[in-house]
Amino acid sequence: MTFAEHSFTMAKRPSLFLDRDGVINVRIPGDYVRHPDQFIPAEGLEEAMPMLSAVFGRIFVVTNQAGIGKGLMTEDDLALVHQKMTGIIGRSGGRIDRIYHCPHARDAGCRCRKPATGMGWKALAEYQEIEFGDAWMVGDSVSDIGFGASLGMRTVLIAGKTEEAGGLAGLKVDFRFDNLLQFARYMAGC
Repeated sequence: MTFAEHSFTMAKRPSLFLDRDGVINVRIPGDYVRHPDQFIPAEGLEEAMPMLSAVFGRIFVVTNQAGIGKGLMTEDDLALVHQKMTGIIGRSGGRIDRIYHCPHARDAGCRCRKPATGMGWKALAEYQEIEFGDAWMVGDSVSDIGFGASLGMRTVLIAGKTEEAGGLAGLKVDFRFDNLLQFARYMAGC
């Protein structure tokens, strides 16, 4: 079943929420993408993003960036990484409408660190056209899927986070794909 064949009806195009590391770019297991030269686009990203931009009304990145809270990188470092990311995506004909990040360490108890839903609510405050029931969350971790499920989104798991293999194997998700390009092709009906 392709996106066009789904049983729901929409007056407008749905919103897409994307995790960053492991979905948009290659993850660095046990570390953080701290500088632009460490940002390596995921295979097929430049083909996937124009397709997703044609399907979705808004595209958001929601990313936990605990390296900031741990003092391993700064907000300026993250801004440079995201400048490189949006440049690559923009040159390919795709787009990111807004990037939300949580800079806090895991034990900070904040409401923005996924699976908490703070970044989703912040997006809704800025983009009132978002309807979580028609939105999609694409991620590679248990926390990504928890974030999307808590907000009532359709959830998509991208394979690859081997350190969470046990928790991911039995996780209830709506769709599973090997990478973002496979998801984009599915949504575009290719």
